[in-house]
Amino acid sequence: MSNTKLVVFDIAGTIVEDGGEVLTALAGAFKQSGVACSADELKEWKGASKREVISHFLRRQAGRQPPSKEAVERTYRAFRGELEGLYRKRLNPVPGAVETFEWCRKRGVLLATTTGFDREIRDLIVERMGWREFFVANVSGSDVKRGRPAPFMIFRAMEAAGIADASEVANVGDTPLDLQAGSNAGVRKVVGVLTGAHSRERLEREPHTHILPSVAELPSLLD
Repeated sequence: MSNTKLVVFDIAGTIVEDGGEVLTALAGAFKQSGVACSADELKEWKGASKREVISHFLRRQAGRQPPSKEAVERTYRAFRGELEGLYRKRLNPVPGAVETFEWCRKRGVLLATTTGFDREIRDLIVERMGWREFFVANVSGSDVKRGRPAPFMIFRAMEAAGIADASEVANVGDTPLDLQAGSNAGVRKVVGVLTGAHSRERLEREPHTHILPSVAELPSLLD
């Protein structure tokens, strides 16, 4: 058994199937706000705090002028409404995710989640999936001052789990920003998975220790 004591999972595209709901909801919210952006541009921001994403594109649209808090919140509310509607229709675990949670729990490995969603969307997902019991912490972008690629969500999860040594932590995610955050946190295992929107080639351009087909293969890596 490895010395991993805590595994930190991203949510959308990592342990919950990604059917394009996040990008669809963002695109819909930006359309309402008159903001032009391409699907490829949005994809590179997957995993980031959604308010930070919205602020970036609103600032770009306004010629680099900082957007007002009202404009950011208005666009964010539109995004959240669109995403909640999509998730109420379709929300499925990545195959093998629950089995991986059970495997870790039986071996005393603690689990946590981090996400660019706010608390409300995060809680909607965790509750609807019935996963509250698995995690010692569920950290959202609204819980820290800066989201990914900053390492602060991982640090918050480590604090909640009582883990002080980053060499005892694995961070698992499906986006370049997940891998950057894991590297910035100095964790021993920075694991990319291919169940999200990004290809192996794209993820391999980021600092990482492992690229797996999905979280279903994580037990083999940890054992």
